[in-house]
This record gives sequence, C-alpha cells and structure tokens, in this order.
Amino acid sequence: MNLRDQQDLWERSCTQFAEKHPERKPTFRTSSDIEVKRLYVPENVLQIEQDYFDKLGFPGEPPYTRGIQPTMYRGKFWTMRQYAGYGSAEQTNERFRYLLKQGQTGLSTAFDLPTQIGYDADHAMAAGEVGRVGVSISSLEDMEILFNQIPLDKVSTSMTINAPATVLLAMYLVVAEKQGVSWDKVAGTIQNDILKEYVARGTYIFPPKPSMRLITDTFAFCAQQVPHWNTISISGYHIREAGSTAVQELAFTLANAIAYVQAALDKGLKIDDFGPRLSFFFNAHNHFFEEISKFRAARRMWSKIMKERFGAINPKSLQLRFHTQTAGSTLTAQQPDNNVVRVTVQALAAVMGGTQSLHTNARDEALALPTEESVRIALRTQQILAYESGIADTVDPMAGSYYVEALTDAVEREAWRYIEYIDSLGGAVEAIEQGYMQQEIHQAAYETQRAIEQRDMVVVGMNQFTVDRESQPDLLRVDPNLGKLQTQRLEKLRSERPFDAWQTALDELKRGAQGQDNLMPLIINAVRTHATVGEICDTLRDVFGEYRPAIF
Repeated sequence: MNLRDQQDLWERSCTQFAEKHPERKPTFRTSSDIEVKRLYVPENVLQIEQDYFDKLGFPGEPPYTRGIQPTMYRGKFWTMRQYAGYGSAEQTNERFRYLLKQGQTGLSTAFDLPTQIGYDADHAMAAGEVGRVGVSISSLEDMEILFNQIPLDKVSTSMTINAPATVLLAMYLVVAEKQGVSWDKVAGTIQNDILKEYVARGTYIFPPKPSMRLITDTFAFCAQQVPHWNTISISGYHIREAGSTAVQELAFTLANAIAYVQAALDKGLKIDDFGPRLSFFFNAHNHFFEEISKFRAARRMWSKIMKERFGAINPKSLQLRFHTQTAGSTLTAQQPDNNVVRVTVQALAAVMGGTQSLHTNARDEALALPTEESVRIALRTQQILAYESGIADTVDPMAGSYYVEALTDAVEREAWRYIEYIDSLGGAVEAIEQGYMQQEIHQAAYETQRAIEQRDMVVVGMNQFTVDRESQPDLLRVDPNLGKLQTQRLEKLRSERPFDAWQTALDELKRGAQGQDNLMPLIINAVRTHATVGEICDTLRDVFGEYRPAIF
C-alpha cells in the first residue's frame, strides 16, 4: 500500500474520530485566510529532487529560502537592535548608552512626530507633540548630543525616518565628521521608505515624484560616499500594523521595492551598484508558522525579482536582508505582562525565519513609552533565545517540515497574485494613487476587528480570560515642558550661527531642487551651517509642494 492509500485510510479514521470528538473549528486558517490542513505529508511539498534546488537550495546560495549566509547564527547572532527614543536628545542618549551596557549590539532611533514630518520643535504644528513618541531632533546640535560618547565607527545605527530621511542622514554624517570618523567607516540604515507612508502610516511631506527623487539621490550618493550604509529599509512593518494580512504585508512591501528599484534604474543607476544596500523591515505577528513561512518566501521571491526582472548579477543584490520588529498592534493594555509571552513567540518566529536584526517590544507599550525595566526585559528575551534556547545552533531548523514548506509555497503563491495585479495597475505608485493597497488593508483590518469583537479570534486577557481588577504599572512620562526647552535651544542656535553661510546654503539647496542636481551634498552643506530640519524641509516644500491624499 502506498502513502496516498494509507493517508486515505487515516483520513477516514480521523473523520470517524471527529464525529465523537469534534475539532475546535470547522476549518483552520492563517491570518491570511490560507487553509491549514489537518496533516501534511511529503507530496504536499517537494515532488522531485529538482524542486529542492529550485525552491530551497542551501543557505547562502540562491534562492536563499534557507538564509542569506551559509552558517547564519552559528557564526554571529542577529543584531539585537532595540528601538529607542523619547524626550530630548540628552534623555535618548542616556537610554542608548544604558542599552549598550545591557548588551544591545546596535542602535535604532525613534523620532517624534514633528521631526518625522519636517517641523522644528518651535513650530506651531509641533505643539504638544515634542518628544512624545520619539526623540526631538531639530538641529545638528541635537544630533551631536544624541550620539555623545557613542563612537559612530563602532556602532551601527538604524533611523526610522522617511520624508526627511535625507536631512537626518546628513546630520548623522556631519556628526561622524566631527567625531573624526570617515564616511566609509559609518554603518547603519535609514528607513527612507515613503511609499508605505502613503499606504499605511501617514508621515509624508512631499508628493510621490519628488519623494522618489530624494530616495534615488540617496542611493546614488551613498553608493559613492557611504558604502556601508543601507540607503532604504523597505518596510512591511507599518503595512501590517495598519491591519494587513501576512500575505499583503509581503506582497505590498515587494511591490514597493520593485518601484524603488525601477525609479533608480530610470535615473541611470546600475542595479548592482545600489542593489546590495537595499534592506527590508518586516513585522513578526502571532501566527508562528505563517510568520516563519513569510520570511522564507520573501527571500525566495526577492532573489527571483532581482535576477529575472532586473538582471542583477552580484549575489548580494539577490539577498533579501531584513530587520524584524515584534507586533505592536498585538500588544494589549489589559494584563500587560501577557505581552512578554506574545513578544517571545514573535521573536522566536523571526529568528527561526532568519532575520538579520531584531527589536522586541516592551510589555507596557500599549500604555505608554516603555520604562527602563520593561526595555531590559525585552532585550533579555532576545538574549535568552540566543544564548539559552539552542535555536541558533543550526541553520533553518524549520526546513523540511511538511507544514512549513507547504505554507511557504502558499504564502508565496498568494503574494505573487497581488504583485501581478499591482503590475496590471501600472505598479506600486499607481496602485497607491488609486487607493488599491489602502482599501485592501482597510478591509483586512475591519475583518480582524470584527473577529475579535465577535470572539472568533481570542485575545487572551482582553476578550477572554479577563480579570476584574487590573493593576496599573508604573509608566514613563515625558516632561510637558520639553517643547519650551527645545524652543529656547533653537532661539540660541539661530542667534549664534553664521547668517550669510546659512542663507547661501539654503538658496543653493532651493536652486538644486528646482534643477536636477543630486540634493544630498546640498543638504549636507546646509546642515554644516546649522540649518534646521524644519528650515531645510520648508526650502524643499517651496519647490516640491506638499502631498494631499485623495479620499477613496
């Protein structure tokens, strides 16, 4: 009797058993509505030997399903890069140095909303928001304080900044200069992903066309001047936080990536000059196996896209390198200690999926910015996984699981369907302008919320297993006077900087924006004269205008 016949017999016995002992649900499905079978067997995965090389291969070799490095974590753990930033530059610098002392291996910077949308701390639009959800950075002076006593040739830094990414990168590079660090020794990442801002997050400034110009100017400049800098972190994280499914997160992220690559090629850049410095940023949610499958499918798809669609030859151009953050949207204000368990499951999925760096959320982030104690527990979660669990001792430990391999194929298949449809609309920019991605995410978010409210989806401690009285943990509070203090600092800066050099630099930037010059050198020159984030962005606003989203 062959395997198929034996499986049929087993299925019949299962049906009889289930009549007496019903299963929990009529059907089991992932967050992306992919059906989960009762059992997976070899024929669900690889049909012939060639499938192994086409679908899996070996770690460090195309199609990179099993990882982008031959030995993965056996040589070096993933970078433990805890996202941090609040209040003033002094306060965040203190948090940075605390985390580094606790064993963190890379920095990740959160900026406040005024900084993210190109306003200085003394702007009317910044009132009440200075330092609230990230650090307030208006000037080169702020950036110098932020990285005081942190050697920029020894630590890599990620900056979650998009619309004014060129300005914050320019400030970082000038700080490196002041430390005596040459730009070829500087390593890190700017998010610099404006398309997902139009789709999911909303911290945009300029319309799509000039925004794409700023991004490709960064590609070209860093390829020549800052070779170890990741010029973009193409982000699915915020797409998922807005309510997308895992498949939508993957598909929309890769569709945006295709748009960035095409824009760079249209500008005359060569694929293998900038391809190796592209990086990605994904979410890790609760469905453990779907998340692992998503990461594995992402590597396989990107390798195919870069090789077959864009003709990349350099193997590093084909490798999808990504940072992962655990899912903020899954954290609950109720019973916040439960979030430690959620984050552990999500972090485990990220590591089993082969991430290059990882942020673990703190237990109290559904309530406020995390306290120092909560941040330490979040970091310790990564360290326990790395040093005590044994999960980093072999490469791609989930490979060969009939379930995981079948689910990886299913996630990839559904993601290609989305990408093909977006191509038919004319690409990611056109799909965004037509509201397609936004509408798909909104529908998925609505269905998830409805499932939670109807208790079809269990959220432990919130809609089931609740308690009558919740204890209130100690929360971190941002100084309400910070806006006033930052305003005073800016007044002093403006009174002391060289006016003529400042004005000349902004005039040159405006002329450059009106023409076709690469804007990065002009922005760096403006930063050297102590032009502020708001002043540089206002100069570009005068030329580019501001984005106003259509209502769908």
